[in-house]
Amino acid sequence: MGADRIRIALADDDVLFREGVASLMSRSGLEVVGQAGDAAEILALVRRHRPHLVILDIRMPPAHSNEGIEAARVIREEFPEVGILLLSAHIEVEEAMELLATGHRVGYLLKSRVTGVDDFVETLERIVQGGSVVDPSLVRELIRAHRRNDPLALLTTREQEVLALMAEGRSNSGIAHKLWITEGTVEKHVHSILSRMRIPGTEDDHRRVLAVLTFLDAR
Repeated sequence: MGADRIRIALADDDVLFREGVASLMSRSGLEVVGQAGDAAEILALVRRHRPHLVILDIRMPPAHSNEGIEAARVIREEFPEVGILLLSAHIEVEEAMELLATGHRVGYLLKSRVTGVDDFVETLERIVQGGSVVDPSLVRELIRAHRRNDPLALLTTREQEVLALMAEGRSNSGIAHKLWITEGTVEKHVHSILSRMRIPGTEDDHRRVLAVLTFLDAR
């Protein structure tokens, strides 16, 4: 965001978790413009402060079902430039598919993954800059449960590992560093993944996201 600090609004009914995340972000140089405990409060905050990013728990009061998803849909409709990061204590992707399919400024993380400060802040920055991030733990869990006719059934173990890192939003260079392989090898794996999953060759910047979403949609 240049010289401007990333401005974030945070919604979670777990006060201790919310305060912990807010403290983490503030110490990392990010600006928390407000906190909320339910969907109505976070919508009011977003309309008042126009943050760069909103972090939402998927389940919030009053029913603790998909209030966070519903709030995210309203935010995306009213403020398409605002990044959205969904958090959940459990793997529950069905309701999030529509939002993830937008392919930009959106992410989905399990709360258990919010452990490394640097990685978490990097994730927030990727989303604000227009990227999409899907928790690799979610991808791996769904890979284990995929149907026999799923396009991912054709992927090798290594290709599944590369796909999980693609879901994190990592570049080919970042994947190569993580897996201790060459960048050229990563490029071959990515090409093979997109080919096996029949992702068409276009100039769309979100082909990687489409690969992840193709799997999520086919579960």
